[in-house]
Amino acid sequence: MPLLTRGLALTLLSLSALCAMAQKSLPHEQSIQVNVFTTPEAAETITSRDVQLLDNKQPRPIASLHRVGSAGDPVHVIVVLDAVNIPYIRMAYEREEIEKYFKANGGKLSNPTTFAVITDRSSEVQKGFTTDGNGLSALLETYPIGLREVRRDQGIWGADERTQISLKALSELTEFAASIPGQKMVLWVSPGWPLLTGIRIDLTNAQHQGIFRSVVDYSRQLRLAKVTLYNINPIGPEEDLLRANYYEDFVKGITKSQNTDIADLSLQVLAVQSGGQTITGNSDVTGNLAKCVAEARSMYELTFTPAPAEHADEFHPLQVTIAKTGVTARARNGYYAQP
Repeated sequence: MPLLTRGLALTLLSLSALCAMAQKSLPHEQSIQVNVFTTPEAAETITSRDVQLLDNKQPRPIASLHRVGSAGDPVHVIVVLDAVNIPYIRMAYEREEIEKYFKANGGKLSNPTTFAVITDRSSEVQKGFTTDGNGLSALLETYPIGLREVRRDQGIWGADERTQISLKALSELTEFAASIPGQKMVLWVSPGWPLLTGIRIDLTNAQHQGIFRSVVDYSRQLRLAKVTLYNINPIGPEEDLLRANYYEDFVKGITKSQNTDIADLSLQVLAVQSGGQTITGNSDVTGNLAKCVAEARSMYELTFTPAPAEHADEFHPLQVTIAKTGVTARARNGYYAQP
């Protein structure tokens, strides 16, 4: 077995433990809720009559459409400081940029916000949401990061371990988000965990199936938790362009388990598929955080009744369009349907 495949085997064993639920038969859902972001200038004027939904390329009636973000239905924000996947020399910059975002506008945040810190020893979420950015900044300063045991320069074994740590942290963070009512934005400041993809990788059928089960489970849990995931790369233009954009080959969704790759579980891919964004080539973390959170002002929650699938975990692409000139929509790109 090639070296890369042995490393992947360890990752997949860990993923199978994390995603045991995905191995069981899942029930058909009576309704599906997805997030929709639209052109800010038109957000207040859109009704369900303006929106068309294609589910698996077929029109589906919209059961309800409502705008979120009101005082009684705020979008909660979780900012993630990733100390596992960032080069150590960039750690201070990442932290400073997040603190700068918290302290902008006199420290008054537009949305209830908290933060999480991911290290190679633990993932911790600051419990409780607040619009007091100065208070959050002061709390973040108290979190010790320390030296890492797992580094980016440790080759495939270090890459494999960073992937395991990161996916476990994402699972825990999604579980926490599910306990909070309403829509959530998770803004993960990181270049992402390793894609672990290349010509030397030779996956077995069991490994393909393990990845597929994990893809289905992460997709479902993010959707049920009403999480829109964003990836903000703090390295900016210094990041290798090929590495920064490689994820784009994997965002379409999986129709057959044998077509899977470990890159289907990358942060960038999961973010785009959730309806969020991956932001690269720009190291203005503070500005990018503000732009992502501003999207909450043009966010809708759309509910529809899905058609039964022909088989378990059948990928259904979603397409949302708005029948108004110059108005665009961005939404979750699909879901895995059940019979």
